[in-house]
Amino acid sequence: MAGPHVNGASKGVYPHPLDQLSGDEVKIARQAVLDARKHAILFRNIYAVEPPKAELVDFLNAEHAGELTANTPRPPRQARAQYDVIYEKGHHEYMESVIDIASGKEVNLRKPEKGSQQSLTVDEFRDFANICMASEMFKDAIKELKLDAEKFEIAIDPWPYGGPDPGEVTPRYTQGLCFAKLRNGNPDTNHYGFPLPIIPVMDTYKKEIIRIDRLATGGTEDGLEYGTAKGNVLEHCLPAEYVPELLDVPLRNDVKPLNVLQPEGPSFSVSDDSLIEWQKWRFRVGFTPRECAVLHDVHYDGRSVLYRLSLSEMTVPYGDPRPPFHRKQAFDFGDAGAGRAANNLALGCDCLGVIKYLDAMLVNSDGEPSLSRRCVCIHEQDNGIGFKHTNFRTNRAVVTRNRELVVQFIITLANYEYIFAYKFDQAGGITVETRATGIVSVVNIDPGKTSPYGNVVSPGALAQNHQHIFAVRIDPAVDGQMNTIFTEESLPIPMNPKTNPFGNGYEVVRKPVTKSSWIHASPFTNLTVKMANANKINPISQRPVAYKFIPSASQLILADPESIVAKRAAFAHHHVWVTKYKDDELFAAGEFTNQSQVEKGGVADAVAREEDVENADVVVWNVFGLTHNPRVEDWPVMPVEIHQLHLRPADFFERNPALDVPGIENASSVEVGRDANGACCHGAETVKGSGSVQAAPTSHLQGTESVPVSQINGH
Repeated sequence: MAGPHVNGASKGVYPHPLDQLSGDEVKIARQAVLDARKHAILFRNIYAVEPPKAELVDFLNAEHAGELTANTPRPPRQARAQYDVIYEKGHHEYMESVIDIASGKEVNLRKPEKGSQQSLTVDEFRDFANICMASEMFKDAIKELKLDAEKFEIAIDPWPYGGPDPGEVTPRYTQGLCFAKLRNGNPDTNHYGFPLPIIPVMDTYKKEIIRIDRLATGGTEDGLEYGTAKGNVLEHCLPAEYVPELLDVPLRNDVKPLNVLQPEGPSFSVSDDSLIEWQKWRFRVGFTPRECAVLHDVHYDGRSVLYRLSLSEMTVPYGDPRPPFHRKQAFDFGDAGAGRAANNLALGCDCLGVIKYLDAMLVNSDGEPSLSRRCVCIHEQDNGIGFKHTNFRTNRAVVTRNRELVVQFIITLANYEYIFAYKFDQAGGITVETRATGIVSVVNIDPGKTSPYGNVVSPGALAQNHQHIFAVRIDPAVDGQMNTIFTEESLPIPMNPKTNPFGNGYEVVRKPVTKSSWIHASPFTNLTVKMANANKINPISQRPVAYKFIPSASQLILADPESIVAKRAAFAHHHVWVTKYKDDELFAAGEFTNQSQVEKGGVADAVAREEDVENADVVVWNVFGLTHNPRVEDWPVMPVEIHQLHLRPADFFERNPALDVPGIENASSVEVGRDANGACCHGAETVKGSGSVQAAPTSHLQGTESVPVSQINGH
């Protein structure tokens, strides 16, 4: 059993097993590593270990039954420390320790196979820029470009090295995209309008620049030729500002305030810094340095829906085949870490209304706790009509609004931003939403040229074609842990005299997934994935209770299957994967993506085990993407591109679970152009106690009355 909560938190003697580590717990783990290794340590992450599911489920069941006491068995409170041991001559060895918080001792040590590279840290990014600026090799490369030093300074975006070339032996490398930044007195001036045709490569451990790659700047007529830059490479480039004070157009002055008002406060509550309760929903929000916000133990009206829900991975491969752009591929979760890249959110900007923010406990390279504030925001929002029906005979309309609870985080990775949100609605639905924005990645292009590998979005700036491919990990617990995944397709029945004489019939074909496998989206057959509990039957439909989603038929990875780009992102080859649950198998592309040449330990390997997944503890992975062939309108900052994954109950309830949502008139709404404001959208007369109203007849059927059955029967 874990020891007492070391920071004396008011929530009780013991932290919840899904809580983040406290600052004091981080210090215990740090000291245990220092005591065990007795060498210089570069810490990467220290965070709470999620208990094995078998142990945690027993605890959660007791929690939901209201049976938790001081004597209830609890999973051990443990921390995972990820770090480099630094030996003489700067040699690094990556290790992971599991620390028992109660005893302060290391209970497990893991050394991944040679060549495994952990994600990059903020310190490594910072070192890269400093080492570049001090490098004589880099200085010489800059001199070749003949930049006006009085007009420009240098800005560098550190990037993961991507997949090494076949046969290339790589220690830990980092590469950088280089730009010139106007010296205009504003630190936020946009340097992306002035791309430089060089990429420095650094040996991260030796802290030295080992080479400078010269880039292609040609167009359609130049093919794969690279290292082509000549003369002043920036003379045709133009500023591309987006911060308000540097814009060359005035801001709009006709935007009136649009306020979200909640005078009585929000309808949700947050306790223990992680337990969220809203309407009939109850779940916990966890945090990891790699995934950022993670949802645990999701229940609706006391019934289990999901054990765990997370953004698992995303890869961004670029489609420019000119060397070295073939290495321009990031795994934003595995190479960088969404939790470490999370924004500190701003009140009234990133989230609106009455907001609850959650902080994140991270560590610096010395292993000291570093609290990152306001990384996750929780708030309510209106999303239009929830349901409505108008009785055309009386013209009475009953309507409710679709209110959502939003759990949102935003990450910045060099030029791009990604906004991720989990949205809960009042009808038992969950939406996972991604929004891509920020600034498209550009490279230098010669004056007057165009390229098949991207679009010129500003003079001298070629925005390269690329893809954003996401993976969501869904660990269902639909009325329990033992679930079966079904595919459901709507297929035409050939016209025939016996079963479809007029040709209008179609059949719904349901098939269980019995072995770990993959599935492709199929909009032509309305392919639907159902996560069902075959042991529990809906008494109305006589079908298993379930949650469903329709995988979007978004384009999968375009790189050739034999390429390193494709092999290291095997998860991106299929829309849906179904695997048997395994503790710590959380990442679609495997644990170590940085400088990988092939996906190891990801969903493809899990499926290859060919395990039985029918009526079992299963995991479903949904893969979707955005093929981004940039447009000029994406410049200089890109409007959001949105994708949504909708998880919806399917025969989980016995009727519409939002039937009890009141149709409350919004008192702050006004009608433009009239002296008097009507009573909501239903009409003038509110029906007492119902929250809906009686409207005056307006339809072509106005005045129509119900006809007695006796008249229909001719009596």
